[in-house]
Amino acid sequence: MSDNYTDPSGNTAQFRAFVDSPEPAAAAQTPSRLPLIAGIGVAVVVVALIAWLVLG
Repeated sequence: MSDNYTDPSGNTAQFRAFVDSPEPAAAAQTPSRLPLIAGIGVAVVVVALIAWLVLG
C-alpha cells in the first residue's frame, strides 16, 4: 500500500488549512424561485378569468 496519502488531520496546521479551504458548492447560489411562483399565480388567475367569462 502506498504511503503517499497525507491525512489532513495529521497535524494542526494541515487540519486548519483543510477546514478553512472554501467549498465550491457554497459559492454557488441557487436562483430565486419567485418568478416561477408569480408566473404560476398569474396563469391560474388568467385561466380562472377565461373560464368565468366563457361559463358566465
